[in-house]
Amino acid sequence: GGPNVSTAMAVREQHGHDESMHTCAPPDAVVWPQAVGQVQELAALCYRCRVPMVPFGTGTGLEGGVNAVQGGVCFDLSRMDAITELSLEDFSVAVEPGVTRKALNSHLRGTGLWFPVGTVGTGAAPGGDPGLGVT
Repeated sequence: GGPNVSTAMAVREQHGHDESMHTCAPPDAVVWPQAVGQVQELAALCYRCRVPMVPFGTGTGLEGGVNAVQGGVCFDLSRMDAITELSLEDFSVAVEPGVTRKALNSHLRGTGLWFPVGTVGTGAAPGGDPGLGVT
């Protein structure tokens, strides 16, 4: 509740479009989970109530994937921004969905590694690219 949920029209409209040319289709509500358990609880509630769920990373996508064409609840994952694991030996990193490419590269600075792949800008989330088959 409280600062983690909004039904304000301005917030809903902000979450109803990305950088694509598609018309805004706002969700009915926006939630900001901060942990996997919260995402699981909210998803289970939406499933039980047959309410569509729309994930929202940073809103930089080019495909219209955040448009809530059937309404529902937008899961803004930007507050889940931890880098949870880094292995220099096998060149792998585990990040939460709110980590931006800029934040990841800042974390990697000095290790000799970087995340060069990206379709939009430094505000894009690394998770968006694998979701599109970019990496």
